[in-house]
Amino acid sequence: MKKRTKTIIAVIAGAAILIGGIWMINESRYPNVPAFDDHFTREFLNKDKKVDDGFYEFKSKTGQYTMWFPEEYQVLHKYREDYTRNGESYENWSASYTKLYKNNKLMYSINAKFSENDTESESIYMESLFKEQLDVKKPEKLETSNTRIYYDYAYTYFRGTNQHIVHDSKKHTPNIYVAYVADKESDKVIELIYDSVGENAESNQMDRKTWFLTMLKSINFNEGKSRE
Repeated sequence: MKKRTKTIIAVIAGAAILIGGIWMINESRYPNVPAFDDHFTREFLNKDKKVDDGFYEFKSKTGQYTMWFPEEYQVLHKYREDYTRNGESYENWSASYTKLYKNNKLMYSINAKFSENDTESESIYMESLFKEQLDVKKPEKLETSNTRIYYDYAYTYFRGTNQHIVHDSKKHTPNIYVAYVADKESDKVIELIYDSVGENAESNQMDRKTWFLTMLKSINFNEGKSRE
């Protein structure tokens, strides 16, 4: 009986070692960055495609677009509202990154919403977004070969329950960046908001603006018709 028990224990231990070894081999296949430390975030990323320094290719679960995703961030999924999707026509996700700096907790977040908006009403949708987020109607605009990109930024803070928005970046380094990216060949759009929280979270305005524009320019809508 004792011999049989020892045999069973040995088999279980061997199986555990084998499973652990396979797990370690599989884990070693992924880049050693925060984005791949999270199993949910991995589902969106191409581990073999580091597209630029600090970015990996992100593929939407709608199958409608790809973009560059910063390697320090993780897609949130603790709560149901963190990630929502409706077939191929709608997707809303948030990602975050937290770090300590001189005893301060700095928090950075990205929210991206993919949907299909009537191109003829583009100015209405776009202006509504920037009016709500930054209290502006005419953001900056640039174009790639495939997209129209509207973007702007500001420093925002709350005094009591009142939100204050400062557009003069010489007085305050922006802590929120907003964008509306429209496909030139369809009704597909992405609204993207990046913000940071924490004292001196944004230390270099130009570097952050370049980083944000890099993400925007990387957005590629897949070919195919939008909803009728």
